[in-house]
Amino acid sequence: MRTDSLFQPVTSEVRATRTVSLTFNDQAMTVPAGITVAAALLMSGISRFRATPVSESPRAPYCMMGVCFECLVDIDGVPNRQSCLIEVAEGMRIHSQEGARDLVFQPMNVQVVEVQS
Repeated sequence: MRTDSLFQPVTSEVRATRTVSLTFNDQAMTVPAGITVAAALLMSGISRFRATPVSESPRAPYCMMGVCFECLVDIDGVPNRQSCLIEVAEGMRIHSQEGARDLVFQPMNVQVVEVQS
């Protein structure tokens, strides 16, 4: 089975001189600005974005247009993000998504206030 990255930049077409720094599973990397998270991770040689909930099979992007949901990752503490639809940003913290995730999450640095009636 082929394990090297199938996505490589075409050097004659690479115009981006600006880069951004981000982390994937606490591994620092620098990628071209203006591309999606999925493209950045694939270009960096990442081949496993998430694991399925039942069999824990490895998954990576398939359609690259937001239809298949194979590219789900945790971005800055928010689970279930489609990495093929999100543009990279400076300091982004990305983690692979392991198994099923709840649809409800508690955003970081947000205080929950209970309303009394």
